Amino acid sequence: MKVLCILYDDPKGGMPSEYPLNSIPKLEKYPDGMTLPNPESIDFTPGELLGCVSGELGLRKFLEDNGHTLVVTSDKDGDNCTADKELLDADIVISQPFWPYYLTRERIEKAKNLKMAITAGIGSDHVDLQAAMDNNVDVVEVTYCNSISVSEHQVMMILALVRDYHNQYAIVRSGGWNIADAVSRSYDVEGMHIGTVAAGRIGLSVLRKMKPFDVNLHYFDRHRLPKSVESELNLTFHESVESMVAVCDVVTVNCPLHPETEDLFNENLISKMKKGAYLVNTARGKICNRDAVAQALESGQLSGYAGDVWFPQPAPNDHVWRNMPNHGMTPHTSGTSLSAQARYAAGTREILECFFDNRPIRTPYLIVQNGQLAGMGAHSYSEGSATEGSEEAAEYKK
Repeated sequence: MKVLCILYDDPKGGMPSEYPLNSIPKLEKYPDGMTLPNPESIDFTPGELLGCVSGELGLRKFLEDNGHTLVVTSDKDGDNCTADKELLDADIVISQPFWPYYLTRERIEKAKNLKMAITAGIGSDHVDLQAAMDNNVDVVEVTYCNSISVSEHQVMMILALVRDYHNQYAIVRSGGWNIADAVSRSYDVEGMHIGTVAAGRIGLSVLRKMKPFDVNLHYFDRHRLPKSVESELNLTFHESVESMVAVCDVVTVNCPLHPETEDLFNENLISKMKKGAYLVNTARGKICNRDAVAQALESGQLSGYAGDVWFPQPAPNDHVWRNMPNHGMTPHTSGTSLSAQARYAAGTREILECFFDNRPIRTPYLIVQNGQLAGMGAHSYSEGSATEGSEEAAEYKK
């Protein structure tokens, strides 16, 4: 079979010859008891850079030793891109949320051999899920592989925004010592009201990590948490997102992107937030309206916005979020730490081993199977597609 893998570019200075740490912690289970990916073997050292083109997710030896063809590229956008050409006769396509190959209906319908789309990470909205269902293409992802990674990134961003870290760091970098300028937008997070839109694996992890800061915790989700968890964390549940954002000083976004959540944080919802609130989004960029966010930062309705998700990805060079005031944006890196890469690379191999051996793929990994939402897909997504407008990614210039 032919496997097409779209990964982000190598480091500008070339692949690392050494790493800051000699090893990464060995984990056996996720917080809910689910076991980490357990392929029969791996052909990489955990902690290596695997998510880029030369890293190849550690898959080449495994695939070629078993008679399969692996094509790896980062050229994924615009007319005549390499990914489009190679997709035509591919059986399996692997992509990442960080450098997504937007598998639109047009692309799916041209790929006559395509049987499965694998997300090396979590979040499969870069695939037109409705088109996958209509064309009997299975969609799977490595559920939970980088959820804790993303939640750590969120906590970092919450603190950086509220304490105005980016501004203070810039003052030092510029050779200054302007204390008044450094603290004029800096607050303590203690005592603030922190809320999450969705309290799944990532959202709940954020709530747990923020509790020791002595804050007031809130959440909105279409699936209510058990009473025991609410009591443990002293959580306030809200029946609507509007109710929650009205009382929170910091709002974090942790829901999947699908037609029901696309453009959720638009001008109307942002206007209902507490004036001067902070918004942190490591879910998907398209959940927040780009112009509404920028305007809210300009007006002061939002005191800060941070996240590592954009739409499309990579973001065009003139994307308004690159230069809006009081932001703390990063490229989509929260879920692709070297620690996370070891898990999603191993999970991708586990999925491939199951597929080739005609063994069941873990139910939590399933998004679409046999023409319908399945597994985690049935729990988290709705029918339809959120890929419209993704062709704008071709406007990014390296």
